[in-house]
Amino acid sequence: MATMTELTRVMDSVCKDKGIEREEIVTAVEEAVLSAAQKLFRMQDQDKELEVHFNDEDGDVELFEFKTVVEEVADPDVEIILEEAVKLDPEAELGDQIGVKINPAFTRIAIQNAKQKILQSIKEAEGKVIYEEFKNRQGELISGIVRRVERRNIIVDLGRTEAVLPPEQQVPREYYKAKERLRAILYEIKETKRGPQLVLSRAHRDFVRKLFESEVPEISDQIVEIKAISRDPGGRTKIAVASVDPDVDPVGACVGMRGSRVQNVIQELRGEKIDIVPWSPDAARFACNALSPASVSKVIIDDDNKSMEIIVDDDQLSLAIGRRGQNVRLASQLTEWRIDIKTETQVKKEQQEVVHLLMTLPNVKEVTANLLYGEGFHKLEDIAFADPELLARSAGLKSEEDAHKLQTAARIALKDKLEQMSYVKEEAAETEEAQPEEAVEEAAEAEEAQPEEAVEEAAEAEEAQPEEAVEEAAEAEEAQPEEAVEEAAEAEEAQPEEAVEEAAEAEEAQPEEEAEVKPKEEIEVKTEPEPEEEAVSEQE
Repeated sequence: MATMTELTRVMDSVCKDKGIEREEIVTAVEEAVLSAAQKLFRMQDQDKELEVHFNDEDGDVELFEFKTVVEEVADPDVEIILEEAVKLDPEAELGDQIGVKINPAFTRIAIQNAKQKILQSIKEAEGKVIYEEFKNRQGELISGIVRRVERRNIIVDLGRTEAVLPPEQQVPREYYKAKERLRAILYEIKETKRGPQLVLSRAHRDFVRKLFESEVPEISDQIVEIKAISRDPGGRTKIAVASVDPDVDPVGACVGMRGSRVQNVIQELRGEKIDIVPWSPDAARFACNALSPASVSKVIIDDDNKSMEIIVDDDQLSLAIGRRGQNVRLASQLTEWRIDIKTETQVKKEQQEVVHLLMTLPNVKEVTANLLYGEGFHKLEDIAFADPELLARSAGLKSEEDAHKLQTAARIALKDKLEQMSYVKEEAAETEEAQPEEAVEEAAEAEEAQPEEAVEEAAEAEEAQPEEAVEEAAEAEEAQPEEAVEEAAEAEEAQPEEAVEEAAEAEEAQPEEEAEVKPKEEIEVKTEPEPEEEAVSEQE
């Protein structure tokens, strides 16, 4: 067993570093020792009743074996005589269970198992402490140091524990190095097999909120309130602010003296652009502010569908939409309204088309059509299914009967339009069905025509090839013998002369010792033309 100083020192150190209660560590040690002892006696085929206690005074872990007090011992493993029991406990009586302190010889494997069990218990206790510490801090701003990157997950050291910044919570085009300080919000706490896992986020819009709260005292004092935030991580953020005190400018408070406050936030976001706009309870005015820096000419609101049609000048269209629709998308998220942007030219063109369409109805002149368009009747469906009283008031009609007549005409026109659309669809379907048949017929005709053309071309090629081949073969035969004879004659004349010259030069250059070898070469060279002379004499 460990001595008091060693065991107590280790326990105190673990309690201080991990923040775990001392009782939890003592319980873990007792359970580990008891489990190792039970396993040891079980291997020895001994079933004993054991108990473990940690002695705070001695700093020792004591293991006790319980035995029954009897007069005569039949089984010494589970029984003890009264005399020995009285020595251990003066108040012991027959039939009592008395604990006898033992000190078994643990094996190395049993010690390792007990160690692993203690470490596992301490780790579980540490996980509970971490969870209790951070469960109420979810959404808060946390600062840590980057330790390493594992599979695009950034591991951040928070001091007592580590947190992870997953790829989906990282800002695009941001890179981090080891030992670099990082700030993020505590996004969530996950329960895993290894204990609670802290998940951080830098891409969430609440991260911008917390940065402004730390930089702007008016927000922390609740004088200025952040009403809404829309964010495109790494690109642009829009934030709507309002002030409780009319003497405090909410936008100026967030910007700071010469932009010092907002510049600190931008620096933490690594250059992300921030638009601070004043919040307004009026949806139209709020939408105009959210679309800044674009100027808005007119706003048409549809409360039923919670959508807006915003009209801007032609030169303000690209500015209102933004790069890849970023400005209008963020404005829509900020206001929580659906926003459609159109130019003055587009609106005038649409108005002319709608007025022309409404003027096709009977008794509808240009003035009435413009009145209907101004009241929001842009389609035949709007007139056909509108309230007659509202329609009469909007179009300046004398009675509801005129409105009913107008609705009847609109329904007839709408019916004709639907029939025309269905007729066009049927024609398109028939055209699609007819095209495959025509394609099949053309393919069949092409297949029939190809074999005949191929046969004629093959026949012409066969007729032309033999004549050309015969002529070429004849010319080659006539040319080859003459060329072969001339080449052979030239080779025969050139070989003896070259051989004689080479032999003469070799005789002059070689020493006297090789003189016997060279004449043989000369004889061989000179005797090469002799068979030709013999052949000539035989022919004669």
